[in-house]
Amino acid sequence: MVIDYADKELTQKYQLMAQTIIPRPIAWIVTQNSDGVVNIAPFSYFMGLSSNPPTMIVSIGHKSNGVPKDTLKNIRESKKCTICMVDEPLLEKMHFSSKELDENLSEAEVFAIETSTINEDFPPMVKDTPSAFFCELHQEIELKDSQTIPLIVEIKHQYIKDEIIVNKEKITLEYEPVARVGKSYALLGKEITPPKL
Repeated sequence: MVIDYADKELTQKYQLMAQTIIPRPIAWIVTQNSDGVVNIAPFSYFMGLSSNPPTMIVSIGHKSNGVPKDTLKNIRESKKCTICMVDEPLLEKMHFSSKELDENLSEAEVFAIETSTINEDFPPMVKDTPSAFFCELHQEIELKDSQTIPLIVEIKHQYIKDEIIVNKEKITLEYEPVARVGKSYALLGKEITPPKL
C-alpha cells in the first residue's frame, strides 16, 4: 500500500506519522512567562539534531483557540527553556500535564509537579528527572501553511541524575526513558548489541 498524503486530512496524516515514526522521546519542556508563572508541557515531536552546535528540535503547535501554546510564547519571549527527560515514576504527571490550562495557571501547582532550580539563568527543572537540558532558542523555522512551529534549541548545560551514571569517567548512563509510540507510551530499556562491522 502506498498512501498519498495529498488525499489525507490533517488528523489522518498525524496518526500515520505518529504510529510509524517511533519511538519518539518526550521533551517535557519547562518555561516561564514574564510574570514568573512556570509552564510544564510534554511534546513528542522532539529529537536531537546536531552535536556541533549541540542542538535539539521540537515542534510546538497552537492551543485549541488558535493562539500559540504557552511553551512557544514563553520561549519566544525569554529565548530559554529547560527540557526534562521522563522515566516511569514521572509518567503519570507528565501525561496529565498535557492538559490545556490558562496561561496564568502553572502545571507545577495544578498537577503537583515538584521543580528544582539548579541554574538561575534558566527555568527550573522537574525534580527527579533523570536528565535535563538547559537550552537557548537557536532558530525558529517557518513551515508554510502550518500551525506547527519547529524550534531549534541549543544545549548550554545538562543535568544528569547521579543514580543513572554507571561510569563517571566515560559518562555512561543507564535508565529507561519514556517514549511515545502511537497513542501509547513505551519504556526504552532494552538494548540490542549490534554485530561488529
